[in-house]
Amino acid sequence: MVASESWLAYGGYLLWLVAGLGDFLCHRRTDLPHTSGVAESASHLIQLALLALAIVIGLAFEMGRAIALLLCVLVIVHAAVGYWDTRVAFKRRRVVAPLEQHIHSVLDMAPWIFLAWVLVTTWPAAAGDGWGLALRRPALPLALWLAVLLPAGMLSVVPALLEFNAAWKARHEPRAAPPR
Repeated sequence: MVASESWLAYGGYLLWLVAGLGDFLCHRRTDLPHTSGVAESASHLIQLALLALAIVIGLAFEMGRAIALLLCVLVIVHAAVGYWDTRVAFKRRRVVAPLEQHIHSVLDMAPWIFLAWVLVTTWPAAAGDGWGLALRRPALPLALWLAVLLPAGMLSVVPALLEFNAAWKARHEPRAAPPR
């Protein structure tokens, strides 16, 4: 892979994380803890865990058929949980404003785009590997792991945990009226 392609992918990854942060800010504005609460916030944690697992697998393992299939499954399950997430918000009458809907477009498509990018850039070399699993040899440098995981932690994991904590604390409080 060419260095410019790597920087382009990393820039797209960071934009995806910023979109996730924007989504959490929208949830805060619509008072998610008091509207759709723990159920929706838990779905965000599940989605985050699915994609975190996919990212760690992508960093740790050589691309082969088994890894490609596993990444596809994780992205499909993420999409299914995203649908459930939307149903929870709708059922609980949380207002999902146009800005949040557009942010969801980015969050919904980014995993598919990154999966396609990974497959296109690595599949030709991996097609002959069969269904075996192999850790990357040599392992990717620690600096790359940190460059991928630290922004995700700060822009996605911390806001998700704060949101869940707020929803957990608010679970016995009366539900707020949807904002106008």
